[in-house]
Amino acid sequence: MAPQDRLLFLLLLPVVASQTPAGSCSGCGPLSLPLLAGLVAADAVMSLLIVGVVFACMRPRNRQGQEDNRVYINMPGRR
Repeated sequence: MAPQDRLLFLLLLPVVASQTPAGSCSGCGPLSLPLLAGLVAADAVMSLLIVGVVFACMRPRNRQGQEDNRVYINMPGRR
């Protein structure tokens, strides 16, 4: 699909969506309050889990034992 075709598709998508009849959604209805609360809670738990995993993976690790005994010019405290 060429970029021009994609742009045309995106521009015509709202027109096609407006032409669908309102009653074409069978079995759709409002969500019950417990189901909606469960979905929000599950989303919050998954978000916190992702943030925790990213934090744990990106945390700097203390690497003891890799310190060298070299003395550099810009390090006046090491002799």
